[in-house]
Amino acid sequence: MIALLAKLIHNLNIIFSLWPILIAFTCGWTPVVVKSVTQLGPQNTPDVTHVSRDGGYSVLLDSNIVWLYDDTECLDLAGEQLSFVSNTAAYAADPSENVSLLQDFGVEAVGKDKKNGRTDYAILANTTVGTGGWIKFLPDELDFNEQRKGVRRVAIWPGTSPTPYSTAAAYLFAPLVYVDSKPEDSLEEYQARGMTLISVSAPASGPVADRRSDLIIPGSEVPYGGFSSLIGYTTTAKPQDLGDRDVYMLGMTDGGLQLARASINRLTDFSTYRFWDPKQLKFTKQSPKLNEKDYQKIYLPGSFSSGSIFYSPYFNTFLMVYFNRFVDSTFRLRFLDLNSPVGRDPIWPKHGKRGHGIVPEDVEALVKYGWSSEQELYKSPPGKGGFNYAGMAHPEFWNRQYFAPSLYPKGTSASKRLNRWYGSKLVKEKTAGGDGKHLLISWTSLSKGVFDNGIYQIQLAKVEFDTVPEGGGKAFPSAATSSGMVTFPLASTTHNVPHTTSTKSSGTALTSAGSTGHGPRQPWDDDAQSSFHQLGALFSLLLLPMLWVLGCMAW
Repeated sequence: MIALLAKLIHNLNIIFSLWPILIAFTCGWTPVVVKSVTQLGPQNTPDVTHVSRDGGYSVLLDSNIVWLYDDTECLDLAGEQLSFVSNTAAYAADPSENVSLLQDFGVEAVGKDKKNGRTDYAILANTTVGTGGWIKFLPDELDFNEQRKGVRRVAIWPGTSPTPYSTAAAYLFAPLVYVDSKPEDSLEEYQARGMTLISVSAPASGPVADRRSDLIIPGSEVPYGGFSSLIGYTTTAKPQDLGDRDVYMLGMTDGGLQLARASINRLTDFSTYRFWDPKQLKFTKQSPKLNEKDYQKIYLPGSFSSGSIFYSPYFNTFLMVYFNRFVDSTFRLRFLDLNSPVGRDPIWPKHGKRGHGIVPEDVEALVKYGWSSEQELYKSPPGKGGFNYAGMAHPEFWNRQYFAPSLYPKGTSASKRLNRWYGSKLVKEKTAGGDGKHLLISWTSLSKGVFDNGIYQIQLAKVEFDTVPEGGGKAFPSAATSSGMVTFPLASTTHNVPHTTSTKSSGTALTSAGSTGHGPRQPWDDDAQSSFHQLGALFSLLLLPMLWVLGCMAW
């Protein structure tokens, strides 16, 4: 009997030892595992008496980190309004020593506080909701706002982080929104008018925003660039022109993310945009419907409310960090899986472009590989409102390779195509473990009061990713260094289900549904069949020990 029990335990051990292999094939490997998250608290705004603002987007330009915000309200200590505008911008005052400290611009003294005698300060205090703020309104928008005195208004919200097209300048697709503070129908509180194009620069005197035109993308179309955008080499299907770049713009819909592409030299001409067709696996002239629900016609089906897409020099691929439309304050993450090519393009096989990884300019990879399944990155602590929103990533911190090499002026040596190391008081470069191993994230939280009439703050946290162990597994090789393969540790994935979403400033829930994984962007091919046969073999391996156990028990 003891011998039989020993055999049984031995064979059960074999079964359990094979389960990790089965999980690896069914759930997928990921190189992205979080080691720790450190909360850093709210941003510090010493230049003004008291400020409430949301959003919190950023870009590095001319050695200045520009922070951008949506609706911004300045108040005195008693909570009385001093100014209100639909957008503002600030610099990180000392990004090496204090990542939370801001330097605001357009700050004016607005008189003495009668209670304590101190002088109150506010941003753009000589303006009202009508003038817009940091991003100026055009005359017709200004007239509309002045006539309605803030009851109804046009707002310009940055909505996402600008995209650098050099080390000194960036562009931003910003939404123009009609806001009705007292709508008869709560669903009409925010109505999209379309997307405008902003150029951003960062001189010593303060951040500058210039409107390139009125509406680039009409409100009847997907708000391309409103989620994120990236600049890359022109498509490999055409001769390379180093004087040109392609811009890939992602826009959010209820069904997921849609993707458009245009030349950087023709961004103001929407008629030149081309749109990704997931069924044909190519860009076409036909733009998808704004309310498209068929996941086979959506670039990346799923649920998204805010986020960032950027190249990670630590993982040698693109990362997507975002909030979905669950009201659970949770950061999600996907990575572009270079082991999952879409189609049979010989230039884009497994492991990256021509099998040698990808570089930051290889943005075309977004349509040549599938995104990983959604995984949880970090659940941020909710504020007084019960949930947070506007989750963003800020890869300019703890990363000398924030700029793609091609964005530097011609003639810049390779050794100087590196930006400064920001956040050194928290993480020393020598002990960081590499560019991009640490990541700053932010979110908007209600710190006081109630929605529509509360105080909003931008909260920060530092994510440290776990070390990717060296080994003999599959990985994303560095195109720049041709590093060896590494083994991906396991991480759990989440499955999307029908869910609720909330509007920016109310608890109104809307029903939506999405899906995870690659969907139709992962066609059935020989590799897929091979994986299927491998999976069948694994089940066979599991079945044999189980039969052996049953045989032992019968014996």
